[in-house]
Amino acid sequence: MDTTKPFATVADLEARWHPLTDNEHAKAEVLIEDASDMIIDAAADVDSVRPETLTRICCQMVKRAMIAEATNPTGVTQYSQTAGSFSESGTYANPTGDLYLLAAEKRALRGSQRAWHTTMQGET
Repeated sequence: MDTTKPFATVADLEARWHPLTDNEHAKAEVLIEDASDMIIDAAADVDSVRPETLTRICCQMVKRAMIAEATNPTGVTQYSQTAGSFSESGTYANPTGDLYLLAAEKRALRGSQRAWHTTMQGET
């Protein structure tokens, strides 16, 4: 596999999310390259991972980062605000828009495990 190329394209991201604006398009190109680099570092053997899996994970990472950077509170999981007797609470899942891998994505990058055995005694 050619690891000098990103594992996804902006078109791949748009197909999984929504059409991007010009500003989002430029940001996505940079994030796709960064995410691909992180995937190479995290994968035990990138050549053993299906290309479709690499594309999917790369797009998921970029989408999470771009959602967190947007002005809408999509990245909010918990938030707190009080006004008089009214209150509202929440927490930001990724407030700085960092790229990261979920545990399931890390498992997918390790590839499938295979059973094997070896004999403990020599040839007889």
